Amino acid sequence: MATFKYKGMDAQGTESSGQIEADSRARAIALIKERGMFPTSVAELNGRKPRSAAGPGRAASASTGGKGLDMEIKLPGFLSDLIGGRVKGKHLSVFTRQLAIALDAGLPLLRGLKTLHKQEKHPTLRNALTGMGEAVESGTTFSEALSQFPKVFDSLYINMVKAGEAGGILDTILSRLAEFMEKAERIRNRVRSAMVYPIVVLVLSVVILGFLLTFIIPRFEDVFDDLLEGAPLPPLTMFVINLSEIVQTQFLLVIGVVAVLVVALKIFSKTSFGSLTLDRIKLRMPVFGMLFRKASIARFSRTLGTLLASGVPILQALNIVRETAGNEVISRAIMRVHDSVKEGDTMADPLAASKAFPDMVVSMIDVGEETGALPDMLVKIADAYDDEVDRLVESLTSVIEPIMIVFLAVIVGTIVIAMFLPLVTVIEKLS
Repeated sequence: MATFKYKGMDAQGTESSGQIEADSRARAIALIKERGMFPTSVAELNGRKPRSAAGPGRAASASTGGKGLDMEIKLPGFLSDLIGGRVKGKHLSVFTRQLAIALDAGLPLLRGLKTLHKQEKHPTLRNALTGMGEAVESGTTFSEALSQFPKVFDSLYINMVKAGEAGGILDTILSRLAEFMEKAERIRNRVRSAMVYPIVVLVLSVVILGFLLTFIIPRFEDVFDDLLEGAPLPPLTMFVINLSEIVQTQFLLVIGVVAVLVVALKIFSKTSFGSLTLDRIKLRMPVFGMLFRKASIARFSRTLGTLLASGVPILQALNIVRETAGNEVISRAIMRVHDSVKEGDTMADPLAASKAFPDMVVSMIDVGEETGALPDMLVKIADAYDDEVDRLVESLTSVIEPIMIVFLAVIVGTIVIAMFLPLVTVIEKLS
């Protein structure tokens, strides 16, 4: 008898977690379902019984806190995930599209999985296909088989497949899911493309600045000592020379300070307060803030619209969207929407109160709720914001290029001016 730690949702979308004893993982999933819950994560605790068994009350309370020391031991298949890495969105969308086409053509699910397994090259996805094929062949549903590989298939994917199985439209749901993933990948690529140019220029600026401070400035310093014969240097020149000496003599210290700052920022971003603070800063950035905000709204709208159109209950859909929001500010706004809907209210009021969503989005969601066409309205919002992200990326690219060129010119120009100021004094003495 092994002990399994699980996380799951009930029909109202309320999350809970706990521990259960069963002969196998499949039996544990079945027992969890008998309790009226849909498991999103089931992990064996090395076959050992925990120090304190969790009863029903403890299981319910475990969902609300205790992230600090809550460690989950992964299933034996985790080594393959470490070797192969996570499956990228483009690989998963191709797999989903191919499986949808196979099912639409009348191919049985098990045969479709075996066919895709033969041609799959990605090691992690190939191992997942092996496990899913074995699970489906033993009588497990496809959504349950997917839930055994949480590193590959997230809760959004699993719940949409579950809705497709319940409605008998698995091929349609997979096609819709593939389309969603393809559009999400396109929007991510557009945002990344807007970030590439400034990052490249910044790296180039650091390299040029380091070269000048390490190799060029020291030679000028020797020349100034000979020509000026101990006369004081201009303040700007002294600043550049002192900076050069720091880089040369304290290079390891500078690298260490930068590394400490990076690690501290990483640790800070993992905390609840740090994540919220950094995401707020991200949304308020002068150049990229609007881009991040529009991309987050498009992602929220498309994810929620796709889930609702696939038959996922709204409370469960909101929980999934909150987990996949990618921004803590948006995630907290969705949490308030979830609580409002749970109490029988509308989505529009808490969205408006959060100040994270524009008035147009709130109004369209309000109209969608009143007319009963909320999924279609959300997809239209996502399409509109995808177009806006496209236009914003194009405009940002055209604006950022001259800004970054001027930025690089200012850095190099400042150093050049600092080195030529003493020469002016030398020329005046000679004249």
